[in-house]
Amino acid sequence: MTRDLLAVYPRDSARDERGRLLLGGCDALELAAEHGTPAYVVAEDDLRGQARAYRDAFEAAAPGSHVSFASKAFPCTAVLRVFEQEGLGVDVASGGELALALHAGFAPERIHLHGNARSEVELAAAVDHGLRQVVIDNFDDIERLARIAAERDAVQAVSIRVTPDVRGDTHDGISTGQADSKFGLGVADAREAIARITAQPSLRLDGLHFHIGSQLLELDVFRRAVAAIAPLADAVEEVNLGGGLGVAYVADQARHLPTVEEYAQEKVRAVRELIGDRVRIADEPGRSLVGRAGVTLYGVQTVKRNVSTWVGVDGGMADNLRPMLYGARYEVQVVDRFVDPEDPAQVAAATHCKVVGKHCESSDVLVADALLDAPRAGDVLVVPVTGAYGYAMANTYNGVPRSPVVFVGGGRSRVVVRRERVEELWARDAE
Repeated sequence: MTRDLLAVYPRDSARDERGRLLLGGCDALELAAEHGTPAYVVAEDDLRGQARAYRDAFEAAAPGSHVSFASKAFPCTAVLRVFEQEGLGVDVASGGELALALHAGFAPERIHLHGNARSEVELAAAVDHGLRQVVIDNFDDIERLARIAAERDAVQAVSIRVTPDVRGDTHDGISTGQADSKFGLGVADAREAIARITAQPSLRLDGLHFHIGSQLLELDVFRRAVAAIAPLADAVEEVNLGGGLGVAYVADQARHLPTVEEYAQEKVRAVRELIGDRVRIADEPGRSLVGRAGVTLYGVQTVKRNVSTWVGVDGGMADNLRPMLYGARYEVQVVDRFVDPEDPAQVAAATHCKVVGKHCESSDVLVADALLDAPRAGDVLVVPVTGAYGYAMANTYNGVPRSPVVFVGGGRSRVVVRRERVEELWARDAE
């Protein structure tokens, strides 16, 4: 074997003497037989390990810092509950995510509300629950939130989302720091927002916030963002540095991925050097907390050959939209017959194929350049690093019920979100 074939799998993954994949000590073939496919399988110890790594890294670099989970990455009660137990806060971007966070046990003072188009109902819920912060995205937010808080004789803490005109090296669909963005206020408008907020007795300005994008693999971009907001920092007590650290979806990325410690140190160093040690530091990782912890198991239904070899599975764009939205790349293996792509003999013997879903779109391609060992109907495939945004974006296209979430650890598995039932597809019908 010329490389670590499990480099992008959950940290406690292994292969047994038969070559079968073990996830949290559980045989992947047995998981598929017990829980069906497709299924999101999540290593709970990986979630907890990443939470502790973030908490410890930021506390070491900036004592008293605040780390929150960006819940949009995996808005599942069981996942949220893990991070609540590990002492993280939570970032929510809608009334629904707020309800999930409260349901999972987060105290309101550990929740902050994001979003660029919150309704009055959502803003009112934030005030009524006494959330830690509401992140101001635009001037309309200021006027509406001030009125809502005043009507309740409350004072709501807020921060301002600043768009620093800094772009990271990522896909356009997940880049948010450039000047022409639907998110936040430019530096000049942020100055005006500071003045308007401080004039409102029902609002208290706590901090500045930026988030320049997701799936970032280089750290220098964060320093440029801190430099852009530094002139505004005299007005606040906290600087929230957003999230953004990427994950390795394929082995090549794993070789160059910054560690959580390097990420925290670089961000904190930029704040201390460009702003000073007066401000508290907050951070909001999402993808990098949950991405590697999850894999998706699929059952092969058909293998067809024309110009290409097409391996059709029982899931696809209903359970993982990222390849179709962003051209995201994934690895894939047969769970009991791994192929080493750096072993010439194995590559020569492998089937070069496209792993595709069952949905009625030509774009329903999960992995366009797969190398599989003699794939056939009945095989179970595994796609790693699906812990972020797979479940979050899941849908019922073609009437396919949504997949379950299965936690694994210590050789045991448990369903934390059951598979959707067919009859639930019409459960909301009004007549």
